[in-house]
Formats: sequence, C-alpha cells, structure tokens
Amino acid sequence: MADESETNTGKQVIARAAAVLRTLENRDSGRTHAQIACDTGLPRTTVQRLVQALEAQQLVSSTADGVRLGPALARLAASAHTDVLTLARPHMEAAARHTRETVHLSVMRGENSILVEQCPSDQMLRVVFRVGAALPMYCTSHGKAMLAQLSDDEIARCFNAPFEARTPRTPVSIAELLTQIEAIRPTGVAESLEEHTEGVCGVGTVIRTGTVDRYALSIGAPTHRFERGREALRATLLRCVSSIEASLGAK
Repeated sequence: MADESETNTGKQVIARAAAVLRTLENRDSGRTHAQIACDTGLPRTTVQRLVQALEAQQLVSSTADGVRLGPALARLAASAHTDVLTLARPHMEAAARHTRETVHLSVMRGENSILVEQCPSDQMLRVVFRVGAALPMYCTSHGKAMLAQLSDDEIARCFNAPFEARTPRTPVSIAELLTQIEAIRPTGVAESLEEHTEGVCGVGTVIRTGTVDRYALSIGAPTHRFERGREALRATLLRCVSSIEASLGAK
C-alpha cells in the first residue's frame, strides 16, 4: 500500500499535469514550453517532463507552432459530450412537457454557445433554434449563466469585437454585461429579456457535468407567456438541472 508521501506526490503530479492542460484550453495556437511554464508557474524542466508524458498518452501533441491539446482529449470529450446529452434528454423532455415551452441544452465554445440538444414546445407559437446553431453568450440566458462562472477578466477576454445590438435591449458593452453578470452570480440563474430576439425571453443556468466543458440549460418562451409564468419556469429549470446532475453523478 502506498504511504502518504507517495499519495501526495501522485496528487501533485496530477495537479501539475492538469495545470498544463488547462493552459492549452481554448488556444488558437500552440504554446511553447517557456509560455506554459510562465502560465502555470512551473519550472521549465518540469513542464518538459510533463509534456513528454502527456504526449505519450496523446493528451497533448507537439506541433510546429508549439504544444496543443492532443487527439485523446478530443475522443474523451466527445464521449463525455454524448453521455451528457443521453442522460439529460429524458429530464429535458419532462421539463418541456411540464412547461409546454422549449428546453435547450448548450455548451460553451469561445465567445458563443452551441445548441447541442433541444426539446421543443408543443404550442403553435414557440421558441425554436437549429441544433448546432452558435448563439452569442452576451445576450442569451444560458450564455450569461455560463459567463457568470468566469472572472470579469476572463469574460473580457472572451470577446474580440464590439457586441452586435440584436435588439434595443441587447447589452452593447463589456461594462453593461458585467453589471448584469454581477447580479447573476449570487444565484447562478440568468434571464434574457428580449436581448437576443424581440418577443422572446429565456431563463438559464449552468449544469455541473463533471466534464471540462461548460454546459447550461435554458427554457425559452414568447415574452407574454414568459412574463406570466416566470417563477414557474425558473422553478422547473432548477428541478430539471438538479435531476440531470444527479443522473450524471456530478458534485
């Protein structure tokens, strides 16, 4: 049986390897060993050893422009992504039946969120987007809920261009967005009140999945129905998220 010092050493190695992987996340280009060392605060020799070990497992790859995340991580992420969708689907269907509104599951990708699953409303007037659509995070309920998990500096780095004013209610600056985010953080529940599309409102919050991806669930409805059923939609959303997290075994 390993003694405490061996256990602690193993934890330290894992933590350092995780730090290397995190600094490579969402990078458009590779990172040199020196850059990784600067990002993580680890000695360069330690970074070199970790990169070699991670590369042997295809968790990173060394390219002409530096070190990038490797193909094994992509395979693991795809597997986890499929599991999240499979386990979330029945709970989303139950929430859609209960509210008779559309329930969306989205994942964070750069400055956008990607709609990966949808259970549409059965009503004639309903809020439906194309699965696979990229939606801006600064003006959607699920997007703002995911941004609220980041620091203000991280949020500012997410956006490389001025915000498009999609409606008269769209937040059009980082300062305006951060004011909204500050109000979201205590509960983690965000609303979009005709900020993405006129006549459409939504309520969203993040799902703890135990994966490296950030997921959020949201319920969208025409404005007149949203205003009438606001609290009920929020309550159903939170119950649905709790059920999904229990199915995933997330903590």
